[in-house]
Formats: sequence, C-alpha cells, structure tokens
Amino acid sequence: MSMSTSSMSAMSSAPSAFMTPASATSVLISGAGPTGLTLACLLARQGVAVRVIERAPQPHTGSRGKTLNARSLEVLADLGLAGDLLAEGRTGLPFRRYFDGAFAAESDPSADTPPTPGAPYPASLHLPQDRIEELLRARLAELGVAVEFGTELTGFEQDGERVTARLADGREVTAQYLVACDGGRSTVRKQLGVAFTGTGEPEPAMVVGDLELTGLEPTAWHQWFGPQGALMLCPFGEEGDRWQVQATPETGPDGTALAPSLEGFRRIIARHTGRDDIRVHAAGWLSSWRVNVRMAEQYRVGRVLLAGDAAHVHPTAGGLGMNTGIQDAWNLGWKLGYALSGRARSALLDSYSEERRPIAAWTLETSAAGMAAVREGARTPGVGLEAVRVADITGLSLGYRGSSLAEDLLGGPLRAGDRAPDARCTDAEGRPIRLLETFAGDRFTLLAFGHRPALDPAALDLSAHLRTVTVDTDDPAGLRDTDGHARRAYGIEGDALVLVRPDNHVALTAPRGGEKAVLDYLARL
Repeated sequence: MSMSTSSMSAMSSAPSAFMTPASATSVLISGAGPTGLTLACLLARQGVAVRVIERAPQPHTGSRGKTLNARSLEVLADLGLAGDLLAEGRTGLPFRRYFDGAFAAESDPSADTPPTPGAPYPASLHLPQDRIEELLRARLAELGVAVEFGTELTGFEQDGERVTARLADGREVTAQYLVACDGGRSTVRKQLGVAFTGTGEPEPAMVVGDLELTGLEPTAWHQWFGPQGALMLCPFGEEGDRWQVQATPETGPDGTALAPSLEGFRRIIARHTGRDDIRVHAAGWLSSWRVNVRMAEQYRVGRVLLAGDAAHVHPTAGGLGMNTGIQDAWNLGWKLGYALSGRARSALLDSYSEERRPIAAWTLETSAAGMAAVREGARTPGVGLEAVRVADITGLSLGYRGSSLAEDLLGGPLRAGDRAPDARCTDAEGRPIRLLETFAGDRFTLLAFGHRPALDPAALDLSAHLRTVTVDTDDPAGLRDTDGHARRAYGIEGDALVLVRPDNHVALTAPRGGEKAVLDYLARL
C-alpha cells in the first residue's frame, strides 16, 4: 500500500502506556451526522460490525441542512424511514420574495417536478437536520448499534490488514476500515495528508440560526433582498413555532462581520422587513458560514475512506450538501458490506471514488454558480433563491454512466449507471406493488421483462447475491406491468434483462439470452 510521507508521519505517534487493550470492529465511522448514520444503518443491516463515534458530547441541535431531495428520500425509504419523514416534513413550500421591504413575487420551485409513477417522492422535503438525525439514530438502534457520543478520534495508523484508531480518552479501536464522516475540518482527512483543494472566503457570508418568532405567516419561505443584503426565514411545522434564519451578517466599525446573536437577528429582521409586528422570542442554534468550495483529491487511502463534508464542501445554494453526503453513504455502504463479507473483492471500493468524485465536482460547480447568481439577483426585484439553477433539484438524474461498473449490451434511453426508476405494478393477485419495494435490501435485482431467465444455480451462489423479479410472464411470483409504467420507465418494448445494483443504479442491460453476461458481471465482483 502506498502512502504519502505526511500521511505516515501523522499516524506514527506511539500509543500511550496507559491505553487499554484495543477493541475491534469491522468498520469504525467517525462522525454521527446524516452521512455517518446512513452508512452505519446500511452496514448494520448487512450484519457488519460497525461502531459510530462522535466527538460532541450529545446529539447536535439545530436545523442546519433542512432539505431532503427525492433521491435521498428513496435512500431513506429503503431504510424504512419514508413514513416518518413524509409525516413530519413539509412539501410545496412556496418562495415568497420581497425587495427592499416590499412584496415582489411568489412561486413554488418544486411545482414543475411533481411525483410520478417513476419517481414517487416529492422533489424536496423540508425537515430540520436534527430531526432527520434523530430518526436515523432510532433506526440504527433497532439494528443494534448506538452512537458513542463524547468519543473523539485523535489519531490512527494503518497497515494492509487493519486500522488502529486512538481516542482522546486513551483507548484504541481496531477496525478493518475507517470511514471519515467528520465534517469539513475532518481530523481524519488532515492526518491522512489528503489535499482539500479549492477556494474559500475569509469572512462569513451568512449568519444562520433557529428562532422562535411570531407575527409572520408560516405558509411560505420568506426571502428579503435588497441593497442591505439578504434575509431568509423558513418555517418548520404548520404552526411556525420554529424558523431557520439565514441573513447577511451585521458588520462592526472596522467592517468585519459580527457574530450571530439574538439581538443581532432582531435588528436584522426589523431592518429588512420594516415591520414591528414580527417578534423574535428566543434563539436556539446560532452559527455562521463562509463560502468554501473544496474537494478531497482522494476518497480512499488504503483502509481509510472519506464521505460527506469530509470529502467535499460547497455553498448552501441549491440545498445539495446533506443530500450529497447521504448519497455518498448509499454508494459506499453496499460496497463495504460486500467487500467485508467476501461477496466482492476489496478492489470494488475503488469504484466509490470513481463514481462519487464526479458527483461532488458537479455539486461544487452547481452550488458555487448558484451562490453567485443569488448575490447578483439580490439586486433585482423579484429574484431570490430561484436564481439557483440546479439542473435537477430531485437528484434523480445523477448517475454513473462512465463507471467501470456500468455495462450496456442492450442500448436504449436507460443506460447502465443510471438510477433504476420506480414503477407501479401489480402482483399475480392484482395487488399494487412498486419496483422500489422489490429492490429494497442489499442484493442485486435482476429484472426480467417478458421471460423467465435461465440461470444456472451451480454457476454461482446466487442466493447471497441476486434476486430475480420477472415482469409480464406466466411466473406466479412475478409482476404485471398493468399500465405499462415499468416498460416506459426502462425504455423496453420486447424481452430484456436489467441488472440493478443494491444502491438502485442500473449495473447492466442485456437482451433476452443475456444470462451469461449477468453471471460474468457478478463473478467479476
């Protein structure tokens, strides 16, 4: 294994004499945000021994990332969380924009992307990040894993077989893999010596926080723009008892940004709105953020991997941050599980960086351009956050067509690497069922349109790798494409095979008779 000099020196300090004997696990995750929690759930569901450590003494509070896109909802639905998320989150929240204190325009940017048979979840769902994390922790607990709060990773070393992590309290943990989900200031990334390339601004661009206020209708995301900068207030819950605030910071006599405070937000709101009936009663989480656009040059160094903000940071424009991290975990989770169980060679993990770094590059470019557009649009009446031109706010079009794991033998509009669409079907007894339901879990799914594939069980231990779902055959356990949704979504008219990965991306497409190609594909893993 090749490692840089800086990486080796960062990991070479000897353990203290008072350290207790090392405890072992298969995967150690540093960081208990949405990325780390999603990854832990995916691994625990596969039976992988996993530990999640978090430096903070208790769960984070604060709305922070507050928008889940449709693709993240599909991920979390696979973990059994869709019902709770949809019950608590808000959809169809219009943008109500003001310029220089006066009403300018209102619109719903998600109205153009309603749920469809192929994409059943709303384009965006607004829910505070602390509640999303709470739901993920509860699911993880059901899988037998508890987050270890107040546990800080201070250093580590690795060899060809394991990673030995050192904790602040003197303990050691050995693991087969370490995954850094510890944020933009990642301790793990820094000690690896992995470059975090990009640009950043020295002064905070926005002050943010959670406020309790009255006097403002909780039926819209209110956005004030003008010569003084920007103020945005987003409500949570139908009663509007909690709002996230984002605003251009106040500045001191020397022109530097002031730290966020309750009194500061009272002044900012009064100045931007020109109203005296909006009363700010209390503040919860308060913070500020600087514009940083950076990406790790490597996502994997030996047995250490980076995910979420530890791998990429970018402006908040477009609401892509938490979603990109969750989808990092979705890509990595099945690959780690397969490598650890022996179902796949460890080289499969190299495809994680191959597939996810281009997505991060797109995210950085999109969000940076969006932030620039918002700043420019702030000078124009009627323009607000809609200046952020995200090509796909749902995240459903992002895929891996150029991946080494993508193999097309069929041709057609749907290509290997694309997200596998959902579709409404019925079972043999006429009961409704969705394709996403048949994909749920951690195996590959072979969709066989129009025929029963002739797979030789002796050729491969298929039970651990593959489930077969027939569509429009005489198979009593198969599905009926009653309204043609599945064939339209997959662009298939006759008989065909579509192999779907555990993360619900298309692995391979083949015509009828392509069973050997399917077996060869799985064997290569």
